[in-house]
Amino acid sequence: MIKYEVFKKLDMRIGLVKSCEDIPESKNLYKLIVDCGEPQTRQIITGIKNFYSADELVDQKIIILANLEPKKIMGYRSEGMLLAADVEGIPVLLKLDESKRKIVPPGAKIK
Repeated sequence: MIKYEVFKKLDMRIGLVKSCEDIPESKNLYKLIVDCGEPQTRQIITGIKNFYSADELVDQKIIILANLEPKKIMGYRSEGMLLAADVEGIPVLLKLDESKRKIVPPGAKIK
């Protein structure tokens, strides 16, 4: 169990995937460019290539963890982490329900 004070330190936000490219050296990785409501977009390296096509990801709103320390993955800088449910080893992207509420903009914080 973690304390609520620790949970509050997590910076989870809505991100809008602007582009998705294969990383040629990898069988599993994509390079996403994500609008998180900041002046600059973020580059996120994610291992979901075997489960989602690039076309399925572009223009999708995703949930990211924004305050991870940047990390180099196969020589590419990753500036966050995409969040997904793990169902028997298969990542399932978390989706927003915008059907009855105001549209959620990129950068909206998750609490």
